[in-house]
Amino acid sequence: MDPVLIAVFVALGAVVGFLAGLLGIGGGMTLVPFLTLIFTRQGFPLDHVVHMAVATSTATIVFTAISSAREHHRHGAVLWGIVLGLAPGIIAGSLVGPQIVGRMPTAWLAAFFGTFVAFSATQMLLDRKPKPTRELPGKVGLFGVGGAIGLVSSMVGAGGGFLSVPFMTWCNVKIHNAVATSAALGLPIALAGTVGFIVAGLSVQGMPPHTLGFIYLPALVAVVAASMLVAPIGARTAHRWPVKKLKRAFALLLYLLAAYMLWKAWSVSGR
Repeated sequence: MDPVLIAVFVALGAVVGFLAGLLGIGGGMTLVPFLTLIFTRQGFPLDHVVHMAVATSTATIVFTAISSAREHHRHGAVLWGIVLGLAPGIIAGSLVGPQIVGRMPTAWLAAFFGTFVAFSATQMLLDRKPKPTRELPGKVGLFGVGGAIGLVSSMVGAGGGFLSVPFMTWCNVKIHNAVATSAALGLPIALAGTVGFIVAGLSVQGMPPHTLGFIYLPALVAVVAASMLVAPIGARTAHRWPVKKLKRAFALLLYLLAAYMLWKAWSVSGR
C-alpha cells in the first residue's frame, strides 16, 4: 500500500472531520467528489470509481454517526420516538439505494450526485427555514418519509441531514432536537447502506485490491481515524468563528464539487 496515498486519505479525513465539527454537517458531500478524484488518479476502473466513493463515504458515516449520536444523547436532545418511527423506512430505503446505484452507469450516478449537491448548496446558501405548519405523520407516513430519506441518502453517501432536519422542523420539531435526532438517524442510514453496498459490489468483476463490495477499506480506515480525531476541534472552533459566513463559503465549495461531478458525468458518458 502506497504510504503517500494513505497520507492523502488521512489529510482528507482531517478536513472532512473539521468541517463536520465546525458546520454540523456530514462529510459525504465533500468526501465523495474528492474520493472520486483520488480513485480516478489511482487508475481504478472508471466504471466503478463513483460507486466506490459513495460506498466508502457511507461506511465512514457509521463511525461518525455513533460518536455524534452519543454526544447529542448525553445532552438529552435526541427524540428517540421519532428515530424509532423513521428507522424502519430508512433501513428499507438504505438497503434499496445501493442496489439501484450498483446498476447505474457511472455517468448517471455522477450526474445524480452533482445535482443533489448543487441543490443542497443552494439550500445552505439561502439558509431558508421551513415554516412549522403541521405535526409529524403517523406510522405509515413516517415509514414513507424514512424510506425516501434512506433511499436518497444511501445513493449519495450522505447521512441524511439535508433531508431529515427540514422535514422535522416543518413538522414543529425544535431545531436543536431536529439536528440531534438527524445525527442519530445517520446510523441506520449508514449501517443499512454499508450492507447494501457490500452486497451490491460482491459480484462486480475487476475491482481493485482491498475492497469489500464497493467499499475501499484503506480509505475507510484512514478517513475515519483522522475525521474522528479532528471533528472535536472543529466543534470547539465553531464557537469562535463566524459560522454563518463559513456556511456561505462552504456552499460555494459545494458548487465547485457539484460542477466537478457533473463534468465527470459528461466526460465518462463521452468515452
